[in-house]
Amino acid sequence: MDVAGGPPEPTAGRASVRDLAAVLGLSPATISRALNGHAYVSDETRRRVLDAVEQLGSEAPRSRRAPRLGAVLVRCPYELTDYFGPIVSAVAETLHLHGREVLLDAGGSSYHEPVLRRLPPRADVVGAVLLLPPESVEDLEWLRRSGKPFVVVDPRVRVPKSVMSVSAANFAGSRDATAHLIAHGHRRIGVISVAPALAAGDARLAGHATALAEVGEIGDPELVRRGEPVQETGEKYGGELLDLPERPTAIVCFNDKVAVGVLQAAADRGLSVPGDLSVVGFDDIDVSRSTTPRLTTVRQPLQELGRMAAGSLVRVLDGHRAEALHIELATELVVRGSTGPVSESAARP
Repeated sequence: MDVAGGPPEPTAGRASVRDLAAVLGLSPATISRALNGHAYVSDETRRRVLDAVEQLGSEAPRSRRAPRLGAVLVRCPYELTDYFGPIVSAVAETLHLHGREVLLDAGGSSYHEPVLRRLPPRADVVGAVLLLPPESVEDLEWLRRSGKPFVVVDPRVRVPKSVMSVSAANFAGSRDATAHLIAHGHRRIGVISVAPALAAGDARLAGHATALAEVGEIGDPELVRRGEPVQETGEKYGGELLDLPERPTAIVCFNDKVAVGVLQAAADRGLSVPGDLSVVGFDDIDVSRSTTPRLTTVRQPLQELGRMAAGSLVRVLDGHRAEALHIELATELVVRGSTGPVSESAARP
């Protein structure tokens, strides 16, 4: 059989990229770009190449499947704040660079909707990037079995080993924050974690406890609080900690907004920061640079989280096998003015 009057059909078996190029009158480079889902190939050319692959076969599927075309769902059932916004933007930009259409599902209104269960029948959605998904482990495992590739960013729960995920090094980041305070002489250190319990919060508590254990200290459960990641939580629970008969000399907050609330609680009680109290946040969002003093915090690589998640998904959609299913990106302790040496009056004898 001849195709469009071109050279004769290759012999039985799989056709090579050069065979496809000869049959279609295209360059081998164009054939390769079409098979790999490259952005700089027209839809018409890509269809011609894929149709030829279906008719003639190709050597390319021996090493990887043909790329999946279609939209990628980016689900963020939260407001696109200064935490989620940079991640979503980086995901969308990366997918765009790879020629992938983005279907954005953002905002709290869809938090309780069974979005994942509706994905498999949708032929227009070939994969998904899920930010802090509220769905259960069972739902994530069900979606994986459906064959729809996806990546979880900042998992709420510990994801199954077979599910791709990207997160920050929460344990190491928290350990560094507490170790920084210990180096300044602090031992009685309060903690305001996140609630309901999240995988990230549990990892950060473990990092905090590890830093204390390394200097022979055991964390006091009386100094631990959990709350929503908002400023009001810091004001409420920071106030509770500072009103204890033996107040902490430092407070670690697993969220910058909570840390801002603690700064307010300290000011309300006439305490100076860092003279009377040291405060550490987590995330390094814009507000951390707007406080007085500016906030010592653990920087999460928010944009890199998004880029890494989108890039990992694109590789799978292009037919590559995922080399790493669970990726942790390094955090960085950013020391500013809200932390300092423990005051002499509060130091232990």
